[in-house]
Amino acid sequence: MVKFLTLDDVDVSGKTVIVRPDFNVPIDPSTGEILDDTRIREHAVTIKELVEKGAKIVILAHQGRPGEPEFTESLEKHAKALEKALGKPVKYVHDLYGPQAKEAIKALKPGEVLVLKNVRTFPEETKKKSPEEHAKSELVRELAPLADLFVLDGFSVAHRSHASVVGFAAVLPAVAGRVMEKELRSLEKALEKPEKPCIYILGGAKAEKCVDIIRYVLEKGIADKVLTGGLVGHLFLKAKGVQLGKPSDEVLEKKGLAGLADAMKEILEAFPGKIEVPIDVACDIEGKREEKSVDELPIEHPIMDIGSRTAEAYSSMVKEAKSVVVSGPLGVYEKDPFAEGTKKVFEAVASSAAFSLAGGGDTVAVLKKLGLFDKFSAVSLAGGAFIEYLMGKKLPGVQVLEEAAKKAQKA
Repeated sequence: MVKFLTLDDVDVSGKTVIVRPDFNVPIDPSTGEILDDTRIREHAVTIKELVEKGAKIVILAHQGRPGEPEFTESLEKHAKALEKALGKPVKYVHDLYGPQAKEAIKALKPGEVLVLKNVRTFPEETKKKSPEEHAKSELVRELAPLADLFVLDGFSVAHRSHASVVGFAAVLPAVAGRVMEKELRSLEKALEKPEKPCIYILGGAKAEKCVDIIRYVLEKGIADKVLTGGLVGHLFLKAKGVQLGKPSDEVLEKKGLAGLADAMKEILEAFPGKIEVPIDVACDIEGKREEKSVDELPIEHPIMDIGSRTAEAYSSMVKEAKSVVVSGPLGVYEKDPFAEGTKKVFEAVASSAAFSLAGGGDTVAVLKKLGLFDKFSAVSLAGGAFIEYLMGKKLPGVQVLEEAAKKAQKA
């Protein structure tokens, strides 16, 4: 179990606090407008608490990567979105650790919030280094002496060993913000001692990651069953010797996934009866949904969804579960006729009494589309960090919080 400190363990009144949230949100490249401010509103919970406790708050965040359409040096619009979420003024300076940023930090009064410019304008930010190496970077050397505490709130950046994620924790007391705390508590519930039976539902296109997740959760006895769909389901069908047909094979080839069938065959053999694959599928035949039993494959039309019999079988299994973890849609949910399988199964999860956790990839988008975002016990806003945690990997951001807790205990 991850041991870390939270805002409950520190007195922040009158203290200068550097907060690292994840403000990386969808941006309209033509207008620069924020399309969805969910992440900013989530992090506003942590920031509001710090405001109410009289902290002086400095926010370090990023938007996109240099060279990407979503990249912008200015986080002024993010500051405005935060201002709206907090219902109080938020300052912004277009500087990161130069004189303007330093003066603005020193001038902060208790309860005031300052957003600095995109931390990814700092060339060393994304270099993969240890916390101690990042602590020597100009960013940390210039800003850390002005602060009393570091709050890591961006679980969705915790899998990155970046300067703003791990560097400050090496030289300042560090605690988890409320978003980070909520994410880690939910993951502990799903991975450490999940209530049984525990079911994992894995779909989407990132099949190579799912291989590692399945192996980890079955080897460790975390999951009792894994239900598959999307390209993950396609590959398991192939691993069982089912011929899908040329259009579906071409999709797997194009995405570089065809070679995974052997690894999936090994997993099927290692864990008999633990992995469920579709018994029927929905194909796109001239724009219409048509269902075929797996026995009727191969088919010269693209497979776009699990079929209704599979959705019914998966839903029945979910009703018996006490814990359910969901990552990835079970079909091409962007097209309404092929969102049906995902909808039926996810609705079964939402209406069950089980503890339900969803995250990774397109999962948040599909839950919003289906109106189920608020119906799960917990939804992770992280993509890569969520997936890596499910794979049993140590996340650099989580490790620095554990180290900070150990330091505080010794002090």
